[in-house]
Amino acid sequence: MHREVEKFEEKLSNFKSVSLHANWCDFIILCEKLGFGEIGNLKIQDGLPMVAEVVKKKINFSKKEGGSS
Repeated sequence: MHREVEKFEEKLSNFKSVSLHANWCDFIILCEKLGFGEIGNLKIQDGLPMVAEVVKKKINFSKKEGGSS
C-alpha cells in the first residue's frame, strides 16, 4: 500500500500550475478545434497572441498523382 501512495505522489509532482492569459486560452482552443491545418501570420503583441490573419485546412482528396484513375 505504501508503494502505491509513493507512485501517486510521483505522478502529482509532475504537474505544474500556471496562469494563462485569456488570449492564450483562446489560441489553444482554436488549435484544438482546428485539429490539422495551418495558422498563418500570427500576430504577437506584448507576448500575447492577438490576431491570426489566415486560418486554413488542407484537404487531400487523393494521394494519386493526377487525381483520377
